[in-house]
Parts: sequence; C-alpha cells; structure tokens
Amino acid sequence: MTGGPIRVVVVDDDFAVAALHRNFVEQLPDFTVVDVVHTGADALTAVRRLRPDLLLLDVYLPDLTGLEVLHRLREEHGPVVDVVVITAAREVETVRTAMAGGVLHYLIKPFTRADLHGRLTDYLRHRRLVHESATAPLDQEQVDRLLGGARPAPASTDLPKGLAPRTLEAVSEVLRESAEALSADDVAERVGMSRVAARRYLEYLVEVGRAGVRPRYGQVGRPQHLYSWVSLRSR
Repeated sequence: MTGGPIRVVVVDDDFAVAALHRNFVEQLPDFTVVDVVHTGADALTAVRRLRPDLLLLDVYLPDLTGLEVLHRLREEHGPVVDVVVITAAREVETVRTAMAGGVLHYLIKPFTRADLHGRLTDYLRHRRLVHESATAPLDQEQVDRLLGGARPAPASTDLPKGLAPRTLEAVSEVLRESAEALSADDVAERVGMSRVAARRYLEYLVEVGRAGVRPRYGQVGRPQHLYSWVSLRSR
C-alpha cells in the first residue's frame, strides 16, 4: 500500500447528503475526498481522471444506476477501484448484484457517522492486510478476514443491551491500530461517539479479555483509565 491517505470519490445525487458524507469521511485522518459527483457518468469520469482508491457509491442516480456504474467500472478497471455502496435500496436482488460486483460493504441509509466510520476503518484494515499478503503467507484468520468472514473484533450474538456489533468493531479497530493506550475520550473522538458510550464499549472489551486497562494518575482528581488492545497471540 502506498503512503498517503486513501483517496475517495463520493457519489450521491443529493447535494446535501453528498456534502454530509464528505464531512464524515474527512473526519478520519487516513482518508481524503478527492471529488464529489452526483451522476453515474460523472462517477465514471472521476475514476478515469483521478484513479481513486475508493468509491462511495449510491444506487439511485439520475442517469445510470449505481449497479450500472459498478458493472462498467469492473469492465474498465477490474478490481483496482474499491467500492462501498451507500444507498436506500434494500431489495435482495440489488444487494446480491452489488456483492457480485465485488463491493466491500453495503451500507443502508439512513446511518450514523459511527456506522460509516466503522466501515471505513474495516476497509483500511482490509487494505493493510492485502498489502501484507503480497510479501508473506497468510494464516487462516488472515484469510477469513481478507474474504470478509471472521473479524478479529469480538463477535457475539449476545452483546449487552445497547451495544451494537458494528460499533464494537469500530472501537476494537481503533484500539488495535493504536500504538499507544487510549482514553475513552480518545476513542470517542476517533469513532465519532460520546465519551459515555465509548467507555461502555471499552469496559465490555476489558470484560471479554480483548482489552487491557490501566490507570494514569494526574495532578488532581481521579485517575484516567487508558485502554489497549490485547492480541489473541499474546494471551
């Protein structure tokens, strides 16, 4: 993977929604939006001209559908351009067609900033794993992750009430990618959520053994809790 941020093109026919998505993306330090377009034809032109890494693609566009854009992209560029579909389209056939076209995520509107950030951090992890796979053999866990199967984040169908799997994955990714221990405030800022909510997810990760916690004492008041990821290989 080359250096520099991931270059993103946002495609949505609604100007206000497109601007909102751009704002969401650019809150993440590893991503930059290089263009915002509102038609399928302009999306194809932007890809040819800018060669972005990632396309955030709506399905409902005024000229071509997002699925037609995806089909033409694959014909012209193959898998070089990654695609995350962001749409209100919920039909099973639409989802299946998008997945057959190699999209990495399919995010249904409306969604929160944390939802999109979770997909983007997952995409960043995916790109890093692809880069690593070019120089070293993969183990089964890495293969599963590369194919979109098992995630390294804790998986549970019985999460405590109020905890969402995708948000848990985003919080886990932030911890896993950080070279230093983080406070609940740090995690909240990076994921795009409240400090109280971030602490609930962090405490759950500590409870299931995927995060460690230690106090940091300041001059006055209670110590601040710092959280760090616990790798399965280190346990």
